[in-house]
Amino acid sequence: MKRKFIFVLSALTLGIPALASADVDALMQDCNSCHGDNGVSQSSDIPTIAGLAEFVHVDALFIYQDEARPCKESEYRQGDTSRAATTMCALAADLSEDDIEALAMAYAELPYVKATQEFDADKAAAGKAIHDKDCDRCHTEEGTNPDDEAGMLGGQQMGYLRDTFAAYADGSREQPGKMQQKLDALSADDIEALVHYYGSVQ
Repeated sequence: MKRKFIFVLSALTLGIPALASADVDALMQDCNSCHGDNGVSQSSDIPTIAGLAEFVHVDALFIYQDEARPCKESEYRQGDTSRAATTMCALAADLSEDDIEALAMAYAELPYVKATQEFDADKAAAGKAIHDKDCDRCHTEEGTNPDDEAGMLGGQQMGYLRDTFAAYADGSREQPGKMQQKLDALSADDIEALVHYYGSVQ
């Protein structure tokens, strides 16, 4: 984690060599093969990465390079779907630090598009109460404020949110201590209510 922080800090303060626009476009095209056009996901189990804060995106890719986050195998969702299934860890391993920074900057400049999806209104209302009480301090504006540098929750794909909550619960995805304490206090019904609340943000 220290290595990631130092790199991001140095990149922001000193700058890094800019990749050619064509190089960045090629990298993004590969990402979009799973994350959707312009990083807007059309798959329930894949997150939208458009509009994600640069720091969050950079940190996530370094974590995948370290294989410190669950890396389940996934088929390509568009483009050449005949390609062999792959994982985020395998894809991140091929990226240089300049690649990572360029991708994060490019996606941060794109608008975040909330997913249109079905949700249970009663569960969403219960989830909103939990969010307002326990989550809003770090995940403001219904969890859609990139300035929080805490990921995008509101309008994110619900299947991805369920998978992420499950990874936090079983310890396979690292999280800050304060968040761990809050999640440990939530029941399975509470977590499902949060998923429906964030899914209701459209």
